[in-house]
Amino acid sequence: MEVRLNKYIASCGTASRRGADEIISAGRVKVNGKVVTGLGTTIETGNDTVTVDGVKIVPVSKFTYIMLYKPKGCITSVRDDRGRKTVYDYIDVQVPHLVPVGRLDYDTEGLLIMTNDGDLVHRLAHPSGEVPKTYSVRAEGQFPEHILAKLRKGVEIDGVLTRRSKVKLLEQGEKEARLSVTITEGRNRQVRRMFEAVERNVVFLKRVAIGELKLGGLARGGWRYLHDDEVEYLKSL
Repeated sequence: MEVRLNKYIASCGTASRRGADEIISAGRVKVNGKVVTGLGTTIETGNDTVTVDGVKIVPVSKFTYIMLYKPKGCITSVRDDRGRKTVYDYIDVQVPHLVPVGRLDYDTEGLLIMTNDGDLVHRLAHPSGEVPKTYSVRAEGQFPEHILAKLRKGVEIDGVLTRRSKVKLLEQGEKEARLSVTITEGRNRQVRRMFEAVERNVVFLKRVAIGELKLGGLARGGWRYLHDDEVEYLKSL
């Protein structure tokens, strides 16, 4: 069967389709012993041999899907040159090519999906997607209606307006407020930067849901396998 090379690489759990394109462009992929850099390349599964960095890759027969409660104070990378903890320190099983779906920054905690299903990574993390992600936020300052309206309508980050978002004021204290924020894009540190744009400082940030998939009662630093219906739901987004 003929398939695009980037899709084949994703099916092997090596990278998302977007990541596969980067690997191909970098000259790290060979098909039948020859370096291939064309992003539109197709191969014949079962006939052609594909290697990445000299290692033969084959499609994963069974994908793994994990929900992790990422704690604050760790990064979503395989390793860190500064010796900080990574999300892999909390996963006590060996799963080839397991990668996070998107990122949560060092100071943010909450729901993180990890999988070796490259197609799902591509679907959920692609910048053009509109998968809703909900956060529990605690921020300094007062949040009158005009500030909430700005956040909902969109604020400028790096010269580009954010998409409309859902923002609910749950509790207003003397010095801080508690809010629920749902966004449908995934720019770097987006929620924190949205609040900075209205001169408010986020002091606590936790992702509590991706679409209708909720963190629930999972303990901080804990993880579990996703149920089949949860996987199917994520694939439908």
